[in-house]
Amino acid sequence: MKTYISLLRGINVGGHKIIKMTDLKLLFQKLLFENVTTYIQSGNVIFKTEETAVELLSKKITEQIFSDYGFDVHVTTFNLQSFNELIQNNPFLKETSKKEEFFHITCFSKPIENIDIESLSKKINGEETFILHQNCLYLYLPYGYGNTKLTNTFFEKKLNQLATTRNWKTMKELLKIAENL
Repeated sequence: MKTYISLLRGINVGGHKIIKMTDLKLLFQKLLFENVTTYIQSGNVIFKTEETAVELLSKKITEQIFSDYGFDVHVTTFNLQSFNELIQNNPFLKETSKKEEFFHITCFSKPIENIDIESLSKKINGEETFILHQNCLYLYLPYGYGNTKLTNTFFEKKLNQLATTRNWKTMKELLKIAENL
């Protein structure tokens, strides 16, 4: 059995797409995933399965949510190794002037191609910055995620694909839970 982490986009935000974590856990168990664990209300699930194709796992989860709840939820799934690499590759960790509480990661389901960095950079405010790495953006947002224009919606429109963002504390906690599962 291998360990996986799924990040669900946009559930339990602003009273929309409500799924209780206990119900989400049951949904994952219905898919025959094992050792299912959820973390906070924003749609973070750690589980084990024999299945190895993350795209197939994401698709199964998306389809089951639609079947059970009647709405679409974008799901990005990582195996434990790739999630660990995502954490370890954060380029801001090498910059001692940057504080971890301002780190965020925006994850995309596929690698980003033909990106116009200059166009994206026009929305940067002050000390904000981002760095693209394969299928994610590492964000440094010293004024907070609630005060930036570098949001999921902004990146989705500019890059023409769905995204989900988590703060650094959540990402590290998900890794810790997954490693101990």
